[in-house]
Amino acid sequence: MYEFSETEGLTTLYSFGGAGGSLDGYGPFAGVIRDHDGNLYGTTLFGGGACDRSWSECGTIFKLSPTAGMTILYRFDGFNGGGSPWGNVIKDSAGNLYGTTSIGGDGGAGTVWKLTP
Repeated sequence: MYEFSETEGLTTLYSFGGAGGSLDGYGPFAGVIRDHDGNLYGTTLFGGGACDRSWSECGTIFKLSPTAGMTILYRFDGFNGGGSPWGNVIKDSAGNLYGTTSIGGDGGAGTVWKLTP
């Protein structure tokens, strides 16, 4: 993840661990959202170490805080919780996060999920 400013240029905010059992995930395919406290929320397509399907790993939901750093909020399992989230995360006024996955669920074709604070 990175940010760009006219004066500072490109700044790396966080580097994911990469393939091969990365618990923080890898492949942050979709964009991130930012809350009023400056926290960034997003998903990784792979990693997390929690997938019980034949896929390597099923992805994570993360929060990147300017003060506390990276926190993994959820590790997808590939089954009822889905896996491999492709789309952007949205957040409502109550702090719930919503998104979609490309695998898992009852029919194996993906889920729409909600993560409560």
